[in-house]
Amino acid sequence: MEIRSINAMRGPNYWSVRRHKLIVMVLDLQEMEEYPTNKVDGFGDRLKAMFPSMYSHRCSEGCEGGFFMRVDDGTWMGHVIEHIALEIQTLAGMDTGFGRTRGYGEEGVYNVVFSYMEEKVGRYAAKAAVRICEALISGEDYDLATDIQEMREIREEERLGPSTGSIVEEAASRGIPWIRLNKYSLCQLGYGANQKRIQATVTSETSNIGVEIACDKEDTKYLLEQAEVEVPRGDIIRRERSLKGACDYVGYPLVIKPINGNHGRGITVDINTYEEALVAFKEAQEISRSVIVEKFITGEDYRLLVINNKLVAAAKRTPAHVVGDGKSTIQELIDEVNKDERRGYGHEKVLTMIKVNTLTETLIAAKGYTLETVLEKDEVMILKDTANLSTGGTAEDVTDMVHPANVFMAERISKIIDLDICGIDVMTSDISKPLSETGGAVLEVNAGPGFRMHLAPTEGLPRNVAAPVIDKLFPPGSTSRIPIIAVTGTNGKTTTTRLIAHMAKMKGYKVGYTTSDGVYIQNRLLMTGDCTGPASTEFVLKDPTVNFAVLECARGGLLRAGLGFKNCDIGIVTNVAADHLGLKGIHTIEQLAKVKGVIPETVLPDGTAILNADDDLVYAMRKNVDANVALFSLDENNPRIKAMQKRGGISAIYENGYITLCRGEWKMRVIKAVNVPLTFGGKATFMIQNVLPAVIAAYLKGFTLEDMRVALETFIPSASQTPGRLNLFKFKNFQILVDYAHNPAGMRALKQFVDNLNATKKVGIIAGIGDRRVEDNNEMGALAAEMFDEVIIRQDKRLRGKTEEELIKMLDDGIKMHDPNKKTTIIPSEKEAILHAVKNAKQGSLIVLCSDVVPDALDLVKKLKEEESKELYDFTPDDIPNMPS
Repeated sequence: MEIRSINAMRGPNYWSVRRHKLIVMVLDLQEMEEYPTNKVDGFGDRLKAMFPSMYSHRCSEGCEGGFFMRVDDGTWMGHVIEHIALEIQTLAGMDTGFGRTRGYGEEGVYNVVFSYMEEKVGRYAAKAAVRICEALISGEDYDLATDIQEMREIREEERLGPSTGSIVEEAASRGIPWIRLNKYSLCQLGYGANQKRIQATVTSETSNIGVEIACDKEDTKYLLEQAEVEVPRGDIIRRERSLKGACDYVGYPLVIKPINGNHGRGITVDINTYEEALVAFKEAQEISRSVIVEKFITGEDYRLLVINNKLVAAAKRTPAHVVGDGKSTIQELIDEVNKDERRGYGHEKVLTMIKVNTLTETLIAAKGYTLETVLEKDEVMILKDTANLSTGGTAEDVTDMVHPANVFMAERISKIIDLDICGIDVMTSDISKPLSETGGAVLEVNAGPGFRMHLAPTEGLPRNVAAPVIDKLFPPGSTSRIPIIAVTGTNGKTTTTRLIAHMAKMKGYKVGYTTSDGVYIQNRLLMTGDCTGPASTEFVLKDPTVNFAVLECARGGLLRAGLGFKNCDIGIVTNVAADHLGLKGIHTIEQLAKVKGVIPETVLPDGTAILNADDDLVYAMRKNVDANVALFSLDENNPRIKAMQKRGGISAIYENGYITLCRGEWKMRVIKAVNVPLTFGGKATFMIQNVLPAVIAAYLKGFTLEDMRVALETFIPSASQTPGRLNLFKFKNFQILVDYAHNPAGMRALKQFVDNLNATKKVGIIAGIGDRRVEDNNEMGALAAEMFDEVIIRQDKRLRGKTEEELIKMLDDGIKMHDPNKKTTIIPSEKEAILHAVKNAKQGSLIVLCSDVVPDALDLVKKLKEEESKELYDFTPDDIPNMPS
């Protein structure tokens, strides 16, 4: 078996609009296509022996054991691999269960699709599942435990921590979108100008000076002392010679810790002799030069969590420990504690496994014990010197027990240190009494405190401490979103995108938009090339200056990784025509329509899907839409439009020469089509079709008819506003039209326009497209023969899997099918083809250049325009310098 490709979906996609995290593996079964599971001796038994827990997989049978029934009856290995990939993730602590296996369109090749929780784990599971299946087929032994542990470790490296994860989950539950900004804990909540950021539990609203103070224990203690907050007596030293005096001043027992340590690093507690203090001092100085020596306060360790100056949770923390039974060794007791199902690797469960490390051995040795020592019954052995859950500690929720005086103190401390989120560590014998009565003290104030102990305490009520963070970042009345208009279709989507962006800019919005030419932020081109995938979408949505997004979404990005957003306000589908068929498992126009249909399916319930009523496949998309639907048509008498109008819906039509909006049966004429420069005096009918959904979108966003009219009148088809879309250059004796038409549907639309142009001779420069079918390139050639008096065949820079000779033949065959006598010239270089056409241009002729690398073609035509006055038309390619060949 061979893995051809593995893609990770991260947003709404072809396989599922709601399940975003999917691995799509293209798997070639090769000779195993002839061997379903019931034809491989012993396969089912070996599978059941390795994965007895797969009995819970219901599969299509709909009952427990259903998958095993399928295996016994005979199913293909791709299906088995799907289930293995899901099961090994579950065994590694990532319970996920969506999967399906479908034919790719080639004999023995399948799309194996399954869900994941962490992308790198999902990719690993795909490869491991194939290896495991191959071992089961051959009857070889396989070390499954190694894969499971590897996936656990990958997850811990890749996942968001429990604190960040809880905030992100709370945001998502409220419909707030989010984006992870790095591989650590930096995340963006919301889009564009309305975004907020978090990094663990530090937010974009956290005071920088507050963090600085909290990280400096000397400053923290000084400020708290000045505010009459109970803190331990202490001193800060930097040299060993100062240690004796500090110990005498503070008095034993004492604690020594680095001034800017965290996670318990370098802290030693319950020090009772100068010799112990000296060892502790040296350990602390490995973390920071300045060291705190302070009174060791006895009692229990409490964490008070304050968010937005309100106490929201409190927990009693206990360090990792074991309790003797008079029979078991310390190691045996640790092993028994680790059997608790609540304990897992890293942060995968409520509690963390207790690991024996050097610190553990040191604490045991300090008692005169070893790991083989048998503890007396009920004797407690502390195994870590801090109560952190990440080192195996436990936590008990005590929020409802905190004395009002301690609540007041904690909330006051948050303001003294100036932190919107802070964790206050308190040592006291009884948190239900004021610290002044128990002799307790505030030990530390933490910026960015961990939430895990409050979210899932070992005992007591869990507290949703992420909720007040979101309440603070996005208070009632605020929004996390910006308007998002997504545009897809086979043809016209770039022009529609640019037109809507122009309208929004004219209205005063700061617009970010993506196109097949690049990404624009406030009309500044910041990324070049085909930018219609999820990475380009995120580029716009991450930009804090953008408050309106218009996103062109093409099939390639959707199939490669899904959409770069979860929901949009308006989704537009211009049309669906045969294009790129035969690629990435999409072989029919119906499958292509399903890809494009992802866009309207992601429209928010109170948003609108704008669909082409003249296109059967697009119109059918309304059935899967959970939002409002608006329609557009070039035919005002289209029955679908009439039905929409009777229902009181919104539509846009071309009637009596007008671009017209309709609300119900009421007509609002926006502008005459002949007055819209984009339509070339109404001659470019396909451009009128692009205008119709744009005016609906503008109307839905509250633009007035006058707003639309002004925008349409100022949107000029040109190399700057619509590069490669009907860019007409007028020379003294001829004209050159540059257009991106790159598929049969686009060529037919272009033909309709060119047929309306007067010219003594029409010359077309065309190229074959390597990732189109033979019949598509044949049709392109036939259309060119019908459109032009003379055809020049050039070649694209990107052959996309075909040879130059193959592509030229496909076009030439198509030309001959229509007219065997059509004058045809083959000039592979685009530059030379253009120069040849210009040099031989007749008075009043029209040269039509169909180019896929638009910037190169436009640069050359502009250069020719500049050189026109020098009358350099008797030239060779070398006469036009610095132009692409």
